[in-house]
Amino acid sequence: MAVRWWSARTDTLGRRRSFPWISTLCLVALACTALAPGVLRARLEHRLRLASEAIVGMPVEVNCQSFGGAFVDVGGDLGYVAFGPDGVPERSTLIKRDQCHDLAAYLRSDKLDPTQQQVVAVHVLTHETIHMDGVTNEVETECLAVQQDARMARLLGAAPEAADALALTYWTEIYPRMPSEYRSEECGPGLLLDAHLSGAPWSPVE
Repeated sequence: MAVRWWSARTDTLGRRRSFPWISTLCLVALACTALAPGVLRARLEHRLRLASEAIVGMPVEVNCQSFGGAFVDVGGDLGYVAFGPDGVPERSTLIKRDQCHDLAAYLRSDKLDPTQQQVVAVHVLTHETIHMDGVTNEVETECLAVQQDARMARLLGAAPEAADALALTYWTEIYPRMPSEYRSEECGPGLLLDAHLSGAPWSPVE
């Protein structure tokens, strides 16, 4: 629009045309509105990536599902990591759209009283992070993620007490209801899948 105005600054009678400020500002505002979701998603992905990298100790990629991706998605997973032809997990994960929204809400909150959806979303990020660290078995991944949830919550900005509370909520209220392919009787204090991490949810209540 500015180029068109510049090339025809005067009308056929030689009168100077005023710059179309209103139309230009409307177009700029429309462009900013269109770009805003992408910018916000990129900022969220950056924050989640830093948290995941702190746990695995290597570069990874965390992507939030786009609106178009969610529109055609028929899978029930809340997030996933693709495995290569050799069976090794990729260093990249996709977190589903709803869970990314819950993570964004968690990041904006004081993190003292997260909703159950936010607790699950934090755990989904932890679970997929464990996969990116090379663990393929779902039972083992889930149990290790349970033991890293508090650390993930701290990396996302929660105070230590709030982070421990989030991990304990998942362990006591959500983990017992997970499908059998994700649960194990060996996940618990002193059992086979106990990684003896200080942030394990059973540590504060031993």
